[in-house]
Amino acid sequence: MTPRASRRAVVAACVLLGTPFALGATPGTDQQPPAPAAPIVYTAVVDAIIHPVSADYMIQTMDQADRAGAALVVFTLRTPGGLVDSTRDIVARMLASKTPVVVFVGPAGARAASAGFLLTIAADVAAMAPGTHIGAAHPVSAGGSEPVSETMEKKQTADVAAYARTLADGRRRNVKLAELAVQESQAFTAREALEASPPLIDLIAPDVPELVRQLHGRAIRRFDNTQVNLATAGASFVSIEMSRRQQVLGAIAHPNIAFLLLSLGILGITIELWSPGAVLPGVVGAISLLLAFFALQLLPVNYAGLLLIVLGLLLLMLEIKVTSYGLLTGGGVVSLVFGAMILIDAPEPELRLSFRFVLPVVLGFAGIGVFLVRLAVISQRSAPVSGPAGMIGALGQALTAIEPARAGQVHVRGEIWRALSAEAIAPGERVRVSSLDGLTVTVRKT
Repeated sequence: MTPRASRRAVVAACVLLGTPFALGATPGTDQQPPAPAAPIVYTAVVDAIIHPVSADYMIQTMDQADRAGAALVVFTLRTPGGLVDSTRDIVARMLASKTPVVVFVGPAGARAASAGFLLTIAADVAAMAPGTHIGAAHPVSAGGSEPVSETMEKKQTADVAAYARTLADGRRRNVKLAELAVQESQAFTAREALEASPPLIDLIAPDVPELVRQLHGRAIRRFDNTQVNLATAGASFVSIEMSRRQQVLGAIAHPNIAFLLLSLGILGITIELWSPGAVLPGVVGAISLLLAFFALQLLPVNYAGLLLIVLGLLLLMLEIKVTSYGLLTGGGVVSLVFGAMILIDAPEPELRLSFRFVLPVVLGFAGIGVFLVRLAVISQRSAPVSGPAGMIGALGQALTAIEPARAGQVHVRGEIWRALSAEAIAPGERVRVSSLDGLTVTVRKT
């Protein structure tokens, strides 16, 4: 047998005998199965009013968790409330989510009121940190300055109460307490919510890592009655932040920023109308005004307050054109302050304008008005420096003798003028112009 044939025979024997040499492995080495991947938990913090921007953020987070096959998505929620329509959009996405959704009201001292209460009871798992509270979900009209009729208010309350009962029943939570939170604006501490029978929430945890640890091995029932066993041991966390677009739009939707944009918008447009061709005030004003309208449509606006703000800014602008000795400025300041105080018609302090913010803005606009008025007064009082009026009071020198009955010549502002005088003036004397008639000046001795 040749050497090549001998090597082939050895290899064939190794294959038949199943020795590790046939696979290029060393003796005594066993192939281990790959370790299972660690579960992924998506986390997001919602510290804002519930409006279309925050709704887009939460829905986007749930979409990403579903695409990644995450084991859990946890929303840390602290909110004074928000819009019912945006709340319904978020809840609808929660109920359709493939990934179990956890709403955690925290940290200690936080709250989830109004719309936040509905989001909490709609989640697969509702959790709270010690020292937090939920509830006070009575609907508040966001329709403007006209009061809502008693019948309409009852309809709105009944609708939201039925919605809360539906969510609580679907999640097997306390239906009666959910209805009381809407009908009677009741609120509940973390301990009260957990110890109710049946409970409003599932557990109390100090933070998200401890919450995820407690959820390991827990069986939860989804809204469609399917049961899921959570496996969160050794989970890796993926934090989802708001995009730049969402951060900017969320900041614009704040009542204080909306008030500032509205004021700048009206001011810029007014300046552009009074000074056509300035361009910059008109561009800045138009952009600010459009952004303000975007923000105001997300907030419960009282239109009487809006009209008072517009009136106040117009009065400040009119002070520049009309001499009112400060009356228009005073009226504008008063109108702005009262308009700002009633602009946002909401019970939550976070949804109302801050007086500490409004007062500096109003005083700033009033200061601009006073400064412009002062410049106008100074301009009116200053003596003319050109034209016929600018010659009155000008100093000159007599070039010839001037008699009451005979005209002479004077040198004024580099020019030679025909001059008349009611008194005798000798050549070389200093004179002052008292009037001008065509090319003849009337002078007197200085």
